[in-house]
Amino acid sequence: MKIGIPKEILEGERRVAVIPKMVEQLRKGEHEVFIEKDAGKGSFFLDSEYEKAGALIRPDAPDLYAEAEVILKIHPLEKIEVELMKTHSAYIGFLFAASRLDVIQIMKGKRITSFAMECIPRLARSQSMDALSSMTTISGYRAVLIAASHLSKFFPLMMTAAGTIPPAKVLVLGAGVAGLQAIATARRLGANVEAFDTRPAVREQVASLGAHFVEMEPVKDAEAASGYAKEVSAEFLKKEREIIGNRMAVNDVVITTAQVFGKKAPTLITEEMVKMMKKGSVIVDIAAEQGGNCELTEVGKTIVKYDIVICGNVNLSSSLSVDASRMYSKNITTFFQHLYTTKDGSFDFEDEITRSTCITHKGEIVNEMVKKAFETEGQARG
Repeated sequence: MKIGIPKEILEGERRVAVIPKMVEQLRKGEHEVFIEKDAGKGSFFLDSEYEKAGALIRPDAPDLYAEAEVILKIHPLEKIEVELMKTHSAYIGFLFAASRLDVIQIMKGKRITSFAMECIPRLARSQSMDALSSMTTISGYRAVLIAASHLSKFFPLMMTAAGTIPPAKVLVLGAGVAGLQAIATARRLGANVEAFDTRPAVREQVASLGAHFVEMEPVKDAEAASGYAKEVSAEFLKKEREIIGNRMAVNDVVITTAQVFGKKAPTLITEEMVKMMKKGSVIVDIAAEQGGNCELTEVGKTIVKYDIVICGNVNLSSSLSVDASRMYSKNITTFFQHLYTTKDGSFDFEDEITRSTCITHKGEIVNEMVKKAFETEGQARG
């Protein structure tokens, strides 16, 4: 196959989908690899390293897309990019298709086969392909560093000649991949940490990291079969907010990570709850891009309301572009190798990983969630 790795066009993005080391892996499979000039520059992987690994440099995106049979990317394709793709070619990368129906429509028309990295099921055999977990691990780590930079207090206990300074208190909302990494990072910095999650099954994981688990009445089926959290009822959300509000009043930092796959992030922190916090406290809302867990979060901005710093940073993994690129590159290369196991480039749709991640194929939308999104949009127009 002819594999194309374009430069990411999102403003401020520094990652690259495939690093030189993984190019070597792809070349072992007798694939040709093309990369756009300076695609790896933001993560300090130079064109000369790609050439040494056997990749062919292309001067711009049109030249790259004109040759590539398969495109490997990080960010979802923009319309201008999918229009450059060859008919009957393939795409592998994040897609978030249900909210990008215009792009999916073009893919359908061009008979492009697309696979969404965010749809990889959380199975034991797919762990090395799970880019969503890789990137949220980075987000959880980075969120704590952002909080520490804004908090006007030390994180660790400090014994000084001027007296003993108590450690900062940190509350982490959500104990998924990002939340667990936030807990671990805050603990490494010396903070006292507690975590809240609707899934009692994560209690042991929280405790293993040295944090206290905030108890709540167990919720049936709080986790989907895919391993992601599910949406809860309005009544339950009200109870959840009451518990969170009580804990926010005694903590210096709140890291929010709660997201529901394919849906807007739940609002866990209201304006009134923010007012209850100690002056100078910090909220870092990892879910900002999905609407935010805090009612006051402004996407991509750091604001101060009621003397509370509220950080709505987005694309946190790009800020650690070297390791983020290494991790994502391993994920997408492994996924590519899983998909392309035959010489004719056909796919095994009996396989759960392949079936779950495919969005479009042979001019048809094959993902049920995306089909429903199109039906809903059609009904709204009608």
